[in-house]
Amino acid sequence: MTGPRTVTPLAKPELPALAALLAMEGLPNQDIADAGRRFWRVDDPDGLLGYGGLEVYGRDGLLRSVVVLPERRRRGNGHAVVDAISREAMALGLDRLWLLTIGAAGFFERIGFRRAERSEAPPDVRASAQFASLCPGSAVCLRRDLASPVAETAARDAATAIPSEIAPVR
Repeated sequence: MTGPRTVTPLAKPELPALAALLAMEGLPNQDIADAGRRFWRVDDPDGLLGYGGLEVYGRDGLLRSVVVLPERRRRGNGHAVVDAISREAMALGLDRLWLLTIGAAGFFERIGFRRAERSEAPPDVRASAQFASLCPGSAVCLRRDLASPVAETAARDAATAIPSEIAPVR
């Protein structure tokens, strides 16, 4: 079923369920209860889709712990979870998201992330546990610039205001 999705911040008692799912997928989970981490659950009318989290470093965010329930995969739900967390990041005033991944670089590139060198990440992001110790040096670094909600709305409104048959082609 499709329908409205809800994004709910996780409370501390809900972190063990996230940790168990992350462990099952071989993803880092040792530090999810540490200060400075924010996690959300994303649901649709059929129930839980998955989870995602952020660490905030000034105007940059470290996207982490994105996981979709095994039975909900291959239906666009991973994209839905990342979009939901990206909206949370924009609401927090972030300009960019960074992430490290071992096996999902292609997925993240398909949804708008681009490869980057670890050295391109801001110093605070590079000093995070994810960058410094939890993810191996072989993990792929990716980033995505976030559009502000105002710019995103203006672009969407502009695109729909001019019928495509008369829109200039560039």
